[in-house]
Amino acid sequence: MTATLLALDTSGPHCAAAVLIAGELRASRFEEMAKGQAERLFPLLEEVLADAGVGFADLSAISVGTGPGNFTGIRIAVSSARGLALSLGCPAIGVSSLEAAAYGADGPTVAALDAKRGNLYLQGFSTKAPQPAQLTTFDALPEGLAQPGLTCIGSAAEALAAQIGAALAAPAYTQAEAIARIAAARLASDPEACARSRPAPLYLRAADAAPAKDAPPALLDP
Repeated sequence: MTATLLALDTSGPHCAAAVLIAGELRASRFEEMAKGQAERLFPLLEEVLADAGVGFADLSAISVGTGPGNFTGIRIAVSSARGLALSLGCPAIGVSSLEAAAYGADGPTVAALDAKRGNLYLQGFSTKAPQPAQLTTFDALPEGLAQPGLTCIGSAAEALAAQIGAALAAPAYTQAEAIARIAAARLASDPEACARSRPAPLYLRAADAAPAKDAPPALLDP
């Protein structure tokens, strides 16, 4: 069976999407934007699908970036993915920004994303000491993070690599393509589990004290 996946991500100051068909990237778009993702997302999805020569009805699954990152952006993407999947009758598969950043890397890797104000999100992959997804600071890095042969990847990777003496590498794929590829592998490995999945936002920090003026999008359940 040929799988056609649409990936979307608004977990940061951007709006991104990609279409993967039978393991081949057919279309990808990325637009930087500090706000306006809710208004731009669906037109962007329609554009990337048109670039790939497919429509919503052709999709085998929706894949979505679940964060960590911007609260409102994550909720926009996750609620949109769940709503689309519900209307199309296909799975919605969530993929974290940290996993997407590290996807395709060889050897022990730490995905490190800038969380602003001296904070960073990080997660270890194939590291000696388990490093689950976490929010930390450069002054309070987890024990056992540094190890021989370690590579740092992500928006906070340069500063982290310099501090712990690790190598620096760029992500192997764009965020949206990595999300699509990870989701495609999960769909091929366990389609039943994917059919039952309900993506949820990955929040590693408390919300800012000041509440948003507009209510966040609702997360839909069948």
